[in-house]
Amino acid sequence: MEEHIFERFARERGITVEETRTIVSARLERGWNDPEKQKQWRKIPCAGEIPTPDK
Repeated sequence: MEEHIFERFARERGITVEETRTIVSARLERGWNDPEKQKQWRKIPCAGEIPTPDK
């Protein structure tokens, strides 16, 4: 079975997958709240209003 990207990042950094998701989520939120970056982020297809670690 292929390793999920979050599993690889977690293993490489010595943290849990949940910690990895928390870090990614925080960075997504920070980027989404930056008006300059938001223009680019709106181009990313996502399942909801803003991109998430999974969609």
